Amino acid sequence: MDNIQLTEAIERYLNGEMTGEERDRFNRFRKENADVDSKIAEHQHFAGLLKQYRERLELENRLNAIHNEIDVHALVEEMTVHPSWIVQLWRNHHSKMSVAASITIFAVLTTMFFSGYFSNRNQAHYLELRQQIEAVKKSNDNLNKKTNAIARQIGNRPRLLSPGNYRGSGFALSSNGYLVTNYHVVSGKYDSLYVTDASGESFKAKLVYAEPQYDVAILKIVDDNFENLPALPYSFKKAKTDLGEDVYTLGYPEGDSPVVGQGYLSSANGYQGDSLKYRVSIPVNPGNSGGPLLNSNGNVIGIVSGKQTETEGASYAVKTGYLFKAIQNVPLDSLTSKLSLNNKNTLSGLSRVQQIKKVQNYVFQVKVYN
Repeated sequence: MDNIQLTEAIERYLNGEMTGEERDRFNRFRKENADVDSKIAEHQHFAGLLKQYRERLELENRLNAIHNEIDVHALVEEMTVHPSWIVQLWRNHHSKMSVAASITIFAVLTTMFFSGYFSNRNQAHYLELRQQIEAVKKSNDNLNKKTNAIARQIGNRPRLLSPGNYRGSGFALSSNGYLVTNYHVVSGKYDSLYVTDASGESFKAKLVYAEPQYDVAILKIVDDNFENLPALPYSFKKAKTDLGEDVYTLGYPEGDSPVVGQGYLSSANGYQGDSLKYRVSIPVNPGNSGGPLLNSNGNVIGIVSGKQTETEGASYAVKTGYLFKAIQNVPLDSLTSKLSLNNKNTLSGLSRVQQIKKVQNYVFQVKVYN
């Protein structure tokens, strides 16, 4: 169907106007097509914004009507000149004042809700996997200054001497040096990016493109010492993955050694129903962010992004469908060489141990220096 027909179908779907048979067909179509699922989420979000705007206008009109009924200046004058009339004013106008106060409280709570105040209070239950402890950051800053001074004296690069301020994981998108990680790993002010492979060799990298709404960042290794990788052994799965499917991840949560985590896909949606992500039953820690989530056939199905603190082993990964979207949006003038995802999988049929031996050569530790 074309875009107009698809939009009409989405509206009928969201408004509950489809028959049971039509809704079942559309659900199957949505499950098989990540683009359609994304458009439904975007349409639902846009409809929600319109509803919020309409409710806000209605609230403003009600407040204006109440304000017009109350002579504020007269009330102030009476209360100032004749303080003893306060009780009389309350008796005469308490119903209107109560309504106005109730609406004002409702407006304040609504503003706090849509501004993210309450969600910010709940952020303790869902953590992005990056190290931002202020005490550690200050210590790193002091260590970086001292190390850089020593490096200038002996002519070495400071990246080989001092730890990064932030650390995460990333993995290869292509053999010519393009990598992907989470946006929250590399966001903010920084002087340089470096990535380290499984053998411990470090390379300078740069941020090529980022999609903050998807928590996706694309990097490019720009180090003269870097040699192109062999052909990627894994492919990227665009279609949705079934619940209960065995999955595993590989990243750097504990320093310079890669760590494997294994589990299964526990939900098609992320934290609080976020359709951008999967929920998986794999324990993750700071440093896992940006690592690949693979299924048993060696297909990349997501990018590890976070965990829930209240539920043991509840972690989340950005769906690869949104990685495809981010790559499509990269401006051509930002690319120094071709970026195309591998569609040939050489891991299928291998044991988990054999798969990991191949995959670990394409997973990097990402270090951000302030």
